[in-house]
Amino acid sequence: MNEKYLKALEFDKIRARAAEYIVCPEAQEQLLGQPAWQTAQEVRFALEQTDAMTMLLIKNGSPRFSSVEGVRAIVQRAEKGGILSMKELLTVADTLCNFRELTKWYGLTEQDSLTLDELFYALAAQPELEKQIRDSILSPEQMADTASDALYEIRRKIRSTENSIRDKLDSLTKSQSYAKYLQEAVVSLRNGRFVVPVKAEYRGEVGGVIHDVSSSGSTLFVEPTAVVEANAKILQLRSQEQVEIERILAAFSARTAALEPMFTAGYDAMLAIDVLLAKAHLALQQKAMKPQVSDRPEFNLVRARHPLIDPAIVVPVDIALGGSYDTMVITGPNTGGKTVTLKTAGLLCTMAQHGYLIPAHESSSVCVFREILVDIGDEQSIEQSLSTFSGHIKNITEILQLAGKETLVLMDELGAGTDPAEGAALAVSIIEELRRLGACIMATTHYSELKVFALDTPGVQNASCEFNVETLRPTYRLSVGVPGKSNAFLISQKLGISQHIIENARDHLSAEDQKFDHILNQLEDLKIELKEQQDEVDRLKYTAAHALEQAKEQRDELIRQGEKELAAAREKAHDMVQDVQNQAYGMLDELRKMEKDKQMSASQRAARAREIAKKETEKLFGKTDVVNARTRSFTPLKSVKLGEEVQIAELDKLGVVTALPDRDGMVEVRAGIIKTKVPLSGLCAPQKQQPVPQKKYQPRRNTQRSGDKVTRSANMEINLLGMTVEEAITQVDKFIDNGVLNGQSMLYLIHGKGTGALRKGIHEHLRRHRNVRSYRLGSYGEGDSGVTVVELK
Repeated sequence: MNEKYLKALEFDKIRARAAEYIVCPEAQEQLLGQPAWQTAQEVRFALEQTDAMTMLLIKNGSPRFSSVEGVRAIVQRAEKGGILSMKELLTVADTLCNFRELTKWYGLTEQDSLTLDELFYALAAQPELEKQIRDSILSPEQMADTASDALYEIRRKIRSTENSIRDKLDSLTKSQSYAKYLQEAVVSLRNGRFVVPVKAEYRGEVGGVIHDVSSSGSTLFVEPTAVVEANAKILQLRSQEQVEIERILAAFSARTAALEPMFTAGYDAMLAIDVLLAKAHLALQQKAMKPQVSDRPEFNLVRARHPLIDPAIVVPVDIALGGSYDTMVITGPNTGGKTVTLKTAGLLCTMAQHGYLIPAHESSSVCVFREILVDIGDEQSIEQSLSTFSGHIKNITEILQLAGKETLVLMDELGAGTDPAEGAALAVSIIEELRRLGACIMATTHYSELKVFALDTPGVQNASCEFNVETLRPTYRLSVGVPGKSNAFLISQKLGISQHIIENARDHLSAEDQKFDHILNQLEDLKIELKEQQDEVDRLKYTAAHALEQAKEQRDELIRQGEKELAAAREKAHDMVQDVQNQAYGMLDELRKMEKDKQMSASQRAARAREIAKKETEKLFGKTDVVNARTRSFTPLKSVKLGEEVQIAELDKLGVVTALPDRDGMVEVRAGIIKTKVPLSGLCAPQKQQPVPQKKYQPRRNTQRSGDKVTRSANMEINLLGMTVEEAITQVDKFIDNGVLNGQSMLYLIHGKGTGALRKGIHEHLRRHRNVRSYRLGSYGEGDSGVTVVELK
């Protein structure tokens, strides 16, 4: 795109604002000189990269990295065998630090694959080399003693020799015999050698080499003979020190050269990231969004805002072109916002093609223009003897030469600055020629002829910028489909022109102009009425949407509340199950104690059992939320027979009569493994009168048919690994009792293989257990010899 037209749209100011966020000078050059993308696919990719970087900036904040420049030249020199200076190596370390920091920043949050992955993966951080350079080089002029063992040893010798020289010179300057020969008792350096200041008249009294003379000539700086050899040794060590520094720099230079071409690729990626970060910062400042990119030459900007106007006062506008019409003629009064509309359309399309997010609604769409040709502003030139009209015509001549398909032409005040009739005719002819060339056109004008042309020509649309004649202020809103009025008479009247002058001016209008003006007034009234109706519709839509949103929120809240209550109920039910199991174990223990107690009669044990059962049942019901639970009514039995199946009403459990009623009316009943005595009045017929067939158990074989398999579940297993035999037997007893209460027929005891001691102890206990029918080791798929399968009676 031609920089002249981009400057007319003020795109250079957008670039300058983005450049304020740039860190590296080379990245700033790239940003300011970046060309527009030329295909829809390239524009989409560029916008996706900027949008992804904006999202990362929101999530992770700004990354920390420093400004570096000239890195390519440094690495190229190292690659050619050159030895880099300490300053250049520190620049390399800074660049490697940037690679590391940017990679770390990118990984702060987890995200799906982004268009930025390739850039960040190209940052080949070298933390070891970076650390070694920083540890070895303290500043652009100073290398650390620890850069190498040899350098450390050389500098140690230098310091030792210097201390020896200082000691000798200190003793010399402090001696009484030398004090009178010296200007002052100090030791200084001249040409890298330690010297003392000797008075000129005592030159022959102090032996040594003269290295300097004061400006007055009264002082000679003499290297005493006693330290000449030591000074020569220091010079020799200094030379060795410089050789070692050169060797270290050469080694670092070679390692830097070995990073190529990976290093340069990472540096290019870092500069691209710097550019994208600047665009992302600008997008956040402008509250910009990513538009869609159309493959056809058409755009639709929804609630578009000019990015250079104060956000507090800018008015969003909707601008569309290239769909049902390829030309838009915008009319309206001066200062009504016509030029701003042109610039907004051109600038936002330009920004999108350069990879910038645009200040518009996310539903907006843009397209790719080969050129955006602009004629906006006063083209008057005194140097070239061009009037305003001539300047515009010269510019339009260039536009006609460049216009064609996939070009957008923006023309402000087309045909102005000359005779109105000729100017209007010329404007219509220019638009027709541009349409013939296939360009998309937006033009502003005051000419009625262009308004009529737009009304009569398919593909050409009228638009107007609204103006409040009461306040004499523009609203900056664009109304598409209705031509605007210049409102010259109304504005003049408001500003103080006499009414009779205004009326006289109306008389000078032709009948045709007056008729057209009357039609425009009617259209204006209709537009106002439609606008009011549209506002009412929008208000109703908003109210309905708001009500729907509230309903959805209430529904979601009810769902969340129901889920919380359900989770609480499940947790409570789980706790109750645990309580039932614990209390059942407790009841079994209590019943065993009662059976062992020989002093209690059968009736006393039965009464005690009923008391325990009733007490525990009341505890369980007390933990539920049941209120006023209805007591189930039943018809007590009048008589029973041995072996008859009955139901214990109080416990709601089935049992079998094992003894007829005694003289107290107590009937012995076996419920599961428990035998108890129950009053005859507490027994009733089972709810199901059909006799329950007794299971006929057959000896279990190791090999089962598929139809005889018992489905194995978690509640049929117990893990005894790591327990002692005593601990395991206690747990096995509880587990078997629980299985009997739950009506289970098969249990799995997991004891592992190990030494076999735990398995042997469990098997001995099972052999004597009254509720165990049989037991065996697990077969293939059941756990082999690490599992014992128990069949209950």
